[in-house]
Amino acid sequence: MPAPATEQVQLGESLQRTLAAPILADRNLPPFRRSTRDGFAVTAESIATGSVTIIGTIRAGEIWPADREPLAANQAVAIMTGAPVPPGANSVLMSEHSVRNQNTLSLAPNRSLAAGENIVPEGAEALAGATLVPAGTRISAAEIALAAACGHITPVVYARPRVAILSTGDELVPPHSHPGAAQIRNSNAPALAAMISAHAALPIAQQILPDSLDAIVAALQSAHASDANLLLLSGGVSVGDYDLVEAALSQLNAEFFFTGVNMQPGRPVVFGRIPPSHTSPRTLYFFGLPGNPVSVHVCYLLFVAPFLAALSGGAAAPPRFALATLAEEIRVRPGTQKFLPAYFSFDFESPTARLVPWQGSGDLSANARANAYLALPPDCTTLPAGAVVRLLLR
Repeated sequence: MPAPATEQVQLGESLQRTLAAPILADRNLPPFRRSTRDGFAVTAESIATGSVTIIGTIRAGEIWPADREPLAANQAVAIMTGAPVPPGANSVLMSEHSVRNQNTLSLAPNRSLAAGENIVPEGAEALAGATLVPAGTRISAAEIALAAACGHITPVVYARPRVAILSTGDELVPPHSHPGAAQIRNSNAPALAAMISAHAALPIAQQILPDSLDAIVAALQSAHASDANLLLLSGGVSVGDYDLVEAALSQLNAEFFFTGVNMQPGRPVVFGRIPPSHTSPRTLYFFGLPGNPVSVHVCYLLFVAPFLAALSGGAAAPPRFALATLAEEIRVRPGTQKFLPAYFSFDFESPTARLVPWQGSGDLSANARANAYLALPPDCTTLPAGAVVRLLLR
């Protein structure tokens, strides 16, 4: 995949974007010996053999004056978390482990202190110039905090992929329309747009197409000639008389990498690319997704999201899975890899999962009640309560 164009953005706008240039440390981290506790900067050997005298306080943001003598062995300084440890001290005694009598300090009974304890040495986290976050990393709040700490307020990121969405089906009407007796509102396009936006990509044209080969071919040609980096089609990829998407793609000499996956839901999903032509010099990748909404969601998580990560300039991030204990026995028919709507409780002690009752891959209500998909292998028939199961996370 060719690398996308790059741009600079404000740090606050970089969430979920992919770094195109690494974030480097602009100075040693920490830039001084840092106390990790509220307590007293001391010499560990001195406090171990007797009491020492408290001669002052260092707060966070203060520094030991350059013209002042280092701390003597029999002296201590009260110090706050995050403050620079003064020269001469080699450890920080926690307040809870000390006994203070006015300006005299000693170890609490049954406590000890080792040299280096509760101090982070200068440069222990990173040295100036070191790579803190490599290019290709998807930016989360953790990377934003690190960039801010190093003064990187306009990171260089890859351009967001532009994704065109086409929905096929004579039965579809826009969400704002009042459907007729045999019509349904188009829920797939808004759902795909939401998932695309959550991955810091840009959903662009959304269009409903009739079950007409000519109309679908025309829409494909228009998408191919646009600036879209990816095309998502929902519906029309099964084997019915009016499932015309593959035939339309073939008229544009599409290359198919796969045309179906042995799984439920989402079996008819297809993936490929439309090559350059006399009307467009670009290669356009596409996914043909089943029309049922649960199938769309599952296929997006398994196939589209990893591909979008690659289009964004990063590594092809795999789908996220977790393990949980099954809350109740389940029975299923063997034969296909299954991803069934499930509710995953994120309990600290014992995360559990249970199937959400559903009426098949068109059940939007069940999909909304679920927060994950139970992944069951093709040979599975019965699983008892208490079995360890794998979940595809949303």
